[in-house]
Amino acid sequence: MGTTGAPAVVYFPEGTYLMGKTINSYVDTFLIGNPLNRPTLKASSSFNGSIFLNMYDPGQDSTTNFYIGVKNLVLDSTSYSPSTPFLLMDWAVSQATQLTNVLFKMPPSSQHTGVATPEGGSGTYMGNLDFEGGKIGINMNNQQYSVKSVTFTGTTTGILLSHGFAIVFQDIQFTNCVTGINATVGGFGNVGSYALIDSVAKSVQTVVLSKTQTTSSGTTGDDSIVIDNLQTSNVGKTVVAGGVTLLTGSVPKTWVYGNAYLKGGAANGVHDAGTTYQTLRSPQLVSGGKFFTMAPPTYQQYSVDQVVNIKNVKGFPVYGDGKTDDTRNINAILKRNAGCAITFFPQGTYLVSDTIHIPPGSRIVGEALTAISAIGSKFANEKSPYPMVQVGLPGQVGVAQISDIVFTVGDVLPGCILLQVNMAGISKGDVGLWNSHFRVGGAYGSGVETKCQGGIPCQAAFLMLHLTPTSSVYIEDMWGWTADHDLDQNFNQLISTGRGALVESTRGTWLVGTAFEHNTLYQYNLINAENVFVGMQQSETPYWQGTNGPAQAPAPWTPNAAYGDPTFSNCEEDDPNCRMAWYERIVSGSNLYLYGSGFWTFFNDVDSCHGLNGTCQNNAVEIVSNPTLLYWWNLNTRGCLNMLIDDGEVLETGAANTGSWGSVVAATLTHSRIAARWLGKVAF
Repeated sequence: MGTTGAPAVVYFPEGTYLMGKTINSYVDTFLIGNPLNRPTLKASSSFNGSIFLNMYDPGQDSTTNFYIGVKNLVLDSTSYSPSTPFLLMDWAVSQATQLTNVLFKMPPSSQHTGVATPEGGSGTYMGNLDFEGGKIGINMNNQQYSVKSVTFTGTTTGILLSHGFAIVFQDIQFTNCVTGINATVGGFGNVGSYALIDSVAKSVQTVVLSKTQTTSSGTTGDDSIVIDNLQTSNVGKTVVAGGVTLLTGSVPKTWVYGNAYLKGGAANGVHDAGTTYQTLRSPQLVSGGKFFTMAPPTYQQYSVDQVVNIKNVKGFPVYGDGKTDDTRNINAILKRNAGCAITFFPQGTYLVSDTIHIPPGSRIVGEALTAISAIGSKFANEKSPYPMVQVGLPGQVGVAQISDIVFTVGDVLPGCILLQVNMAGISKGDVGLWNSHFRVGGAYGSGVETKCQGGIPCQAAFLMLHLTPTSSVYIEDMWGWTADHDLDQNFNQLISTGRGALVESTRGTWLVGTAFEHNTLYQYNLINAENVFVGMQQSETPYWQGTNGPAQAPAPWTPNAAYGDPTFSNCEEDDPNCRMAWYERIVSGSNLYLYGSGFWTFFNDVDSCHGLNGTCQNNAVEIVSNPTLLYWWNLNTRGCLNMLIDDGEVLETGAANTGSWGSVVAATLTHSRIAARWLGKVAF
């Protein structure tokens, strides 16, 4: 049945489940406990094995362990031998996976580890977790991650950062730990960069233990550190690198260890060996002095009779069978439920031939990543793009929340905008998406899988996500994927989705743990956007682009100025490694805060790289038209000649910033109003 053909939900009612051997799970499997009273899975004293819960599917590579979830559980190893190494969860997974609302209970001063990723992976998000006791809370050995709202209490080492290129730790609390983050013990790779923001350390000997960036041959970009708003009490040392104490006490501002670019500064930047910057946060993004966060809603405060199964509404049949057009009745039920009920979409594929309108007052929950899939002629015209799912109308205000849904296309539809968000909330988080993703091709149930078989890449969808100027939305754990391979069969697809995420919002946007991959023109495009927080973003360019590829960007698309499309006029007519998708474009705008970008180019036409110095792609990201108050922390690239182009001029090169998975810059502050004017260790 492939990766997506047989989804499973394993539900645990409240209670304590005594376990004597390892639980092995698989892709497309979701372990869910009762959020009202989380069930406990308890390892017996005679447990047979070294891993309690193995969520890594060995039938797949770790980088293809997709669509997996664990939530609302307590994992307890307190009865097992504290002197024996023991792992509560192997979480060597990748995108579209959710680990949330789980407590890991381990014996104090034991050899137990809560979560580890020993086989690697390409992760996006985990959060709202608690670790008690144990030797290690999280042993991170993964390409990139957003780790949000996690507590470590009495854990010897909260986080062992064995390997990772763009890791963001947000809203972390270390209490009674020896070490908060230990980044000195290598796994199968290096540590590129990590950020610790809006966090607290109490009674900790060392908050961050790192390697030095100074080597016999100079400095390296590896081990770049950004600490932003850290409160400490009864803490010995804040940052130790290579045995040298670089920082003590709290960090009320932003502290940087790594390469930095400032307005009016050196052409190749400067190396910050521990520099504090005064940064300004937009009040529209902040709650209680921290960037706003919100746990995935469980709706446990509502009664069962306030939940409506969309397949069980008398007079409005909805099938979700991948065969029936459900458009009319979905819209009728959503309109009726607005402000009155939570709408539950049981697992299935819901075909729609027209826009699904999500009105204010909507709360929508899927099951094992329910799919909403576009079909029909209304989505077929590239010159007149049309939204499949539309959240509110411009100017509307209220609640619209979506959890556990996949947005996809059932056919080749060059005019389809998969999701458009127009509305804002009265309060932060009123409009939000959690564990909701995009997929174009690569799976059963879509004509894209079978129709896009070579030649010029087929124009399968116009745009994945559009956040319009009137929107305000909190997004957590989202993967926008144009298929680079087939999850379910062996079709060698050649697919082109025009665009990834177009962000024009101005009223407050949070992108926490997002990834957009393999889209033709760009992955992220911020056009006149204001008040945007990004906490870890990851992308790859289309594998078929570059030297000898079947098309050069913008082909096969015609740039559309109404959607802020790049024209690639900066490239020569026949320069395929220049005419590759931008990872991110920032055009004008203000109050933009980006933490932890991981942008990876692997191929030229699914082959080795043919660019200068072995690079695959000329340019990674660009800044246009002088945005203001732009703070870009920990920009990481792979296979890119130039990391950042600023109004047509090369600002940051890969060669000048080696480290990470190619190159890394800890601080890009050329549009932040922070100039290269120094007073001791503080930059203004």
